[in-house]
Amino acid sequence: MKSNILTFQKDVLDFYHANGRHGLPWRSSTNPYNILVSEVMLQQTQVERVVPKYEAFLKEFPTVQALSIAPLTAVLKLWSGLGYNRRARMLHEAAKYIVSECDGCFPQDIESLEKLPGVGPYTARAIITFAYNKRVAMIETNIRSVYIHHFFKDTPEVTDVELMEYIEKSLAQQDPQEWYAALMDYGTYLKKTKVNPSRQSSQYSKQSKFKGSLREVRGKVLPLLFTGGQTLKYLLRNSDFSEERIREALAGLITDKLVRKSKNKWELC
Repeated sequence: MKSNILTFQKDVLDFYHANGRHGLPWRSSTNPYNILVSEVMLQQTQVERVVPKYEAFLKEFPTVQALSIAPLTAVLKLWSGLGYNRRARMLHEAAKYIVSECDGCFPQDIESLEKLPGVGPYTARAIITFAYNKRVAMIETNIRSVYIHHFFKDTPEVTDVELMEYIEKSLAQQDPQEWYAALMDYGTYLKKTKVNPSRQSSQYSKQSKFKGSLREVRGKVLPLLFTGGQTLKYLLRNSDFSEERIREALAGLITDKLVRKSKNKWELC
């Protein structure tokens, strides 16, 4: 396996040095707050859509302290267009937790990071990697694609446990920041040029279509509340959805603690 790993490392790094996305704004930062913002934004969202939002977000909320005291409405307005607005609320809550529970100091270990609202195993390890340059094994969809493509090409179903053996071995002696950036860029390239290798992963699930989905309804309804509480009649008049779909979307937004009902109006929390 050693010779295979060495060849693999060279292939990935050669690709990155020649074709990597070196200009991504978060790649030049080791600020853990900046890394957290980028990682939360990048969840299920294309890089091209994230870049301008990331830059605007940090301009408006340059520090974790600034984000912690901002009203949720302001955060959601700036987030608008990225989708999955629950991520914005969780990021907002994470900032408040860091200020109130950690005295404004960003956690520097995985266990403490995973206590932050909305931060799971991958995001915690991404912060450890890209902010602190510590060598930890982690996995996400692009990383999966690379390892499946190189080591499990003819295996119909691959588990993360199987992949982690190779991830840990190939991480040895590498600069973690550069290595994971290279893996992610190479994984993105593979998905664009090959049949997505991640389809062989036991974790794979096809993302549902956005058009006509409840996510689309929620994404249209939420901005209508930016100017204040609105009635159902107003929401119907200013959207193309049925009352049933709007009520369904509002129910979900209430569950996610983004919206509340006050008398006969719905408003942002």
